Amino acid sequence: MSLCSPASEVLSKVSLNGEWRLTSPQRPEISVPMTLPGDNVSALLAAGVIVNPYWGDNEKQVQWIAEVDWHLERTVWVDDAMLASQAIWLSMTRVDTFMTLYINQIEVLTCSNMFARHQVDIRPFLRAGENHLCAQFYRVDLKAKQRAERLAFPVPSAMGNNQLPHMNLVRKTQCHSGWDWGICLMVSGIYDAIELQVINQTWLKTLSTEQKWLDDGGVKVTLIAEVETTQPIQLYFSLAEQECQIEVQDGGSVQCSFVVSSPQLWWPNGYGEQPLYRAQVRFAEQRLERLIGLRQLQLNRQEDEIGSAMEFVVNGVPIFAKGANWIPLDAMPARETPARYRQRLQSAVDANMNMIRVWGGGQYESELFYLLCDELGLLVWQDMMFACSLYPSHEAFLREVEQEIAYQVPRLREHPSVALWCGDNEVIGAIGWYEESRANRVKYTVNYDRLNRHIEQHVLALDDTRAFWPSSPCNGELDFGDAWHDDNKGDMHFWDVWHSGKSFSAYQAINPRFCSEFGFQSWPSLAEVKAFAPAHDWNITSPTFETHQKNPRGNSIITEMFTRYFRFPSGFEQMLYLSQVQQAMAIKTASEHWRAISPICRGILYWQLNDNWPVSSWSSIEYSGRWKQLHYQAKRFFAPIHVVFSSHTGVLSLHLLNDSRRCSNVSGAVSWMNWQGEVLHSWPLTCQMNANSNQIVWQDRLNLAQSNEGFYYVEVQGEGETIINTWFATHELKKLPMKEACIEVKIDADEITLIANNPAFYVHLECDTSGRFSDSSFTLLPGKAVTIRFLGEDKEAMADSLRVYHLMQN
Repeated sequence: MSLCSPASEVLSKVSLNGEWRLTSPQRPEISVPMTLPGDNVSALLAAGVIVNPYWGDNEKQVQWIAEVDWHLERTVWVDDAMLASQAIWLSMTRVDTFMTLYINQIEVLTCSNMFARHQVDIRPFLRAGENHLCAQFYRVDLKAKQRAERLAFPVPSAMGNNQLPHMNLVRKTQCHSGWDWGICLMVSGIYDAIELQVINQTWLKTLSTEQKWLDDGGVKVTLIAEVETTQPIQLYFSLAEQECQIEVQDGGSVQCSFVVSSPQLWWPNGYGEQPLYRAQVRFAEQRLERLIGLRQLQLNRQEDEIGSAMEFVVNGVPIFAKGANWIPLDAMPARETPARYRQRLQSAVDANMNMIRVWGGGQYESELFYLLCDELGLLVWQDMMFACSLYPSHEAFLREVEQEIAYQVPRLREHPSVALWCGDNEVIGAIGWYEESRANRVKYTVNYDRLNRHIEQHVLALDDTRAFWPSSPCNGELDFGDAWHDDNKGDMHFWDVWHSGKSFSAYQAINPRFCSEFGFQSWPSLAEVKAFAPAHDWNITSPTFETHQKNPRGNSIITEMFTRYFRFPSGFEQMLYLSQVQQAMAIKTASEHWRAISPICRGILYWQLNDNWPVSSWSSIEYSGRWKQLHYQAKRFFAPIHVVFSSHTGVLSLHLLNDSRRCSNVSGAVSWMNWQGEVLHSWPLTCQMNANSNQIVWQDRLNLAQSNEGFYYVEVQGEGETIINTWFATHELKKLPMKEACIEVKIDADEITLIANNPAFYVHLECDTSGRFSDSSFTLLPGKAVTIRFLGEDKEAMADSLRVYHLMQN
């Protein structure tokens, strides 16, 4: 590669992306090309050095990658004119993790934090002509062990999840060494673009913004540019078709303010649109710009008769937060493509979500992730990257934490989607998980508080416009109590159904103010299984299938729950299907109850949205992007307008829920049907909905809820949508005298028409090609044809592989 002098005396950006050479000093036979941004595992796989880690039980065959060092090398050509520049700044982010960069055999930069930005002026190390660059990555396990040996006291790590010890001492994605849904794949590499910035006299370094809301409804937006210059210059600022010019003599922080008198407000999905304004500063050929959303946001923590609220308020409107938890998109970061990010986040919006929680065991996400959340109206609950372990609080570790906060918070605070800074995931709870901390709880609590306070102080010093929440779950500042089971305040993680084996009805016995984690596993679909397991391993206890189940009790819990609620499935394929019915039933039970008790509960974020490899997990979207039944169900139970059966008031009632800002009318009927689908009783509904409301519009006056001889079915029309729900007298569907159903299937191009002879429940469509369906996992009434559209490109492949499942198949 040739690096030539800039065309004029302004900043010139030069990329070092592209092909490098990957080698290992311990494995001299390996020398393969590696594309940056990218990771070493992807490069080794592309070169045929390793088998696909995601296939079969190949995971164990690639663990040696973590046991050697890795070098990345390339040469660049630099001319004399370029060397005459004032400075040549190298900037790198998402460098994973322990890396030393050499230029012409001279050490120029050392990295030890994947979450920080690393910058250095490399002009003194370059020479005219060819220059050799070598990035040397060192074994994380040995570095972590060395750090552990230097600790003043033991700091336990999450060895129930991680396959390598002491990962909590390293500022690297914690789930890289495994989690209870994740493969152990200790990748290394550089996952963001690598830039050289050639500077002559003037350098526009950063652009940030501040918003001040005025009494008349307008907003004062201040653009702040950081600039270095050795000459007087004119800076041009612009926003919303307004522009101003400022003369700068010697650099520093330069500000320019604009007033937007009638701002178009940015809203979360379901509450309004997401207009974005382009803010810009420029000098000559240099330009910095960003898209900003104009919105006000608060976290309502007011005390009430129950305890205290936990509610986000946007532009003065209380928001019911609905969504899921986000883990890294892929265990191999080279596969984090824009198309895959958009598909996952668009799927969240399509399922009526308005919030995503970036979980603390993963990573501060790519800039693209937050740009998409801005565009799509997804609020972001942003964890700091600490999860499920204890962490040290000595000076060296705190300096690393400061380093990442100094980069991440200024970067992320510009996004209207970012709603909350959260100190960690379950680290308060982890104090009670380990023998060392249980034996000396005061010492480890003080250790935790030192780190957590340090995080809070540095975060709020950089952004005091958002709330800082100490931990998830927690009950508030300096409250180290059991937030897993406190209904009165704070956010809750409720895992008693999955981990403790409680029944689904346990969800209906708690009334959280905000549930930021709860979940139930399912197995992958058959289409997903085909992507990682040979046919002879299509068995839930085969070595391959167990390799793709990282929760030690996962398969047992799923199977045991079958025996509680269903007639046992007849074969492997039906087991896969039924596991997804079970998962959907669990999360629907919780979500509908918590919506029915609104405004007590004001947030539902289930675990988890996505997978980072093909696996049995709590996700609603499989690794391939295919929707599980849970995601189709979420589209209904998270809809802004929904109808929910609930008995929390003592009698079975129908709640008409409206989370939108609009008033509207709905009409339809509640029906009591027998198992042949005959309507035995019917009650017409005509209701006017208030904005942001929860209204009881019908009650079971006939006490039919006590009978197993039928089911309730509601169908209403509102806002141009058909809203349906089905209610059974018990979660133990095995006890109900459901009839076998036969479904006739007709396919015409991208349309699939279904008609049943008896009521069919949890009717689910699946195919082996990419794409999803307009609806699935629904109740199909007899004699009522339903047409579903296939939302994918390969209609022929869909038709050839289409499978239609339901609960009482012949």
